[in-house]
Amino acid sequence: MSSTAATRSSGPPGQQAAASRDGGSGSPGQRVQKLVAVPGSDPGRFNDLLLLRPDPDGQAATEQKEKSSNRHVMFFHGDIQNFQEEMALQPEGSQWLSWSLEQVALTLGRRFPERHVWVVRASRMYLHKFSCYQNFVESNMFGAPEHSPDFGAFRHLRALLSHGMERANLPNPIQPHGGADSIPSGFSLTLVGFSKGCVVLNQMAYELAGARADPQMSHFVKRISDMYWLDGGHPGGSETWVTNKQVLKELASSGVSIHAHVTPYEVCDPMRAWVGREHGHFIKTLEEFGACPSKKLHFEDEPASIENHFRVIQEF
Repeated sequence: MSSTAATRSSGPPGQQAAASRDGGSGSPGQRVQKLVAVPGSDPGRFNDLLLLRPDPDGQAATEQKEKSSNRHVMFFHGDIQNFQEEMALQPEGSQWLSWSLEQVALTLGRRFPERHVWVVRASRMYLHKFSCYQNFVESNMFGAPEHSPDFGAFRHLRALLSHGMERANLPNPIQPHGGADSIPSGFSLTLVGFSKGCVVLNQMAYELAGARADPQMSHFVKRISDMYWLDGGHPGGSETWVTNKQVLKELASSGVSIHAHVTPYEVCDPMRAWVGREHGHFIKTLEEFGACPSKKLHFEDEPASIENHFRVIQEF
């Protein structure tokens, strides 16, 4: 799923003075903080972020819990999804407000209660609908990717998270680059892609061999514990799921726990039959190379629907 006059979600550095704003979503112990125009690895690469901190047991425990927890989840959303106030202004978006980025942050906070949850907003929304992750992967205006082994997705991810942690005043932030001493003890990262957001995870799979061989990136990559593909889909005619055997061999040997959760909306659509075939190839090839990906087809006895496509975010 997926915006025509292009609307940029990230602003220039001059906007950064007002870049940290608190949202009011969630319980008193869970506040979603908006961080606007967080810089990444290169000049001109910015993304807006939402941060949901771990839900503390009590107000007195907040500081201690943040010091002891340096585990993070980063989520990449699909088409249509945006900040609540922006979705409410769009006819297509307003009917899906329960899946706004703020609401998804809260949903993921329940799924990962002891971790910092980051939602990365795509840097461009075409027609207020099509998410384009052009800071992570070469993409056309609709967000269909063109994967390559060194676009710099890992470099951007690391710098974005580093600057986001600094902006949010989190203790023990990772450094935007460097070797083992630049990654604090106890740091771990889980990556979750949903629908179009899976193109970011696919690009990282293509870059994995180079990143693992790079002394400036290898220690960061080793701290990625899990990667979740949730009902991947994009408007291109192929490579919805990674099918390159060498890339999948590298992924299988990386030690990352791989999870693939799908619904009939993506993998059982006869008009896009290649999506289901590629998903099967992805799973089978990883298993042949010795990986044990967790996999599940959700809502298999229900008609394919966009509602259930979104619901995989709650059910995985």
